[in-house]
Amino acid sequence: MSVEQRARTPWLPPRWFIRLAWYAHRGLYRVFGGRLGLWRPRANGWGTLRLTTTGRRTGRQRSVIIGYFEDGPNLVSLAMNGWGAGEPAWWLNLQAHPDVTVDLVEGQRLVHGHAATGDERSRLWARWREIDKNLDAYAARRPSDTAVVVLEPRASVPEPTQGN
Repeated sequence: MSVEQRARTPWLPPRWFIRLAWYAHRGLYRVFGGRLGLWRPRANGWGTLRLTTTGRRTGRQRSVIIGYFEDGPNLVSLAMNGWGAGEPAWWLNLQAHPDVTVDLVEGQRLVHGHAATGDERSRLWARWREIDKNLDAYAARRPSDTAVVVLEPRASVPEPTQGN
């Protein structure tokens, strides 16, 4: 790696530290019963949400806390795996079972997830770039493209009526 490349590559903590931070954040969320660990996006900043997917192999509920911003009624995240190689498990699960729930500071939402493509992806990537000036350099560390994930609101499923 040349001196010029090192100067352009933003620093990331070691992988073990990133994973430790994920576990600590999730632990705080659990210990405080969800009262700590989620926040709304700020102007030119991102927020955090808790995404619950259905495991693609196990069928069990899996939850993860991820960053997001709002795009109208939609929530937008990146399937970045801490800028490491490979796709995050939550993204693989969401692709297999796109109807998921998210917990936000203001409550739970039912959403349907998909990868942004074409102009939508370009527009949302540019918005992430406004939030994180190092986005392109971080993404260049990954061996594959980073999916821009859109979580669209879906109608709630009505409770079955009980016949008399």
